[in-house]
Amino acid sequence: MMKREGSSARAQQMTAPHMQGLQGDLQVVFDVLYEMGVIEPVLKMDWQAHLRGMESQVSATRLQLDDVIRQVNRCEGDASKIREKLASLAPTTLEVLAIEVAREYANFHSRDMVH
Repeated sequence: MMKREGSSARAQQMTAPHMQGLQGDLQVVFDVLYEMGVIEPVLKMDWQAHLRGMESQVSATRLQLDDVIRQVNRCEGDASKIREKLASLAPTTLEVLAIEVAREYANFHSRDMVH
């Protein structure tokens, strides 16, 4: 299980409040998104078109994602609480969260390979 803890994660939160990352076990969040049917469609989407659309709404999307990340972090890795929070979100918001989970996984693995 991958947990994102420690001073570097806390430092990132304090220095960049609009770039807060998911805390705790990313696998739990991924599993919930997968069970909700979010992951597979995200993997199949046209990434160039999706990223262009996100670029036109960067600040609104980032603020919305920050709010979702705070909600997920407050669940402290409890899959049923995470599922409950995510069930009320729009499909596009869930897609952005799935992309964020993938980004954080990639960052984790790139740091792991460097060290």
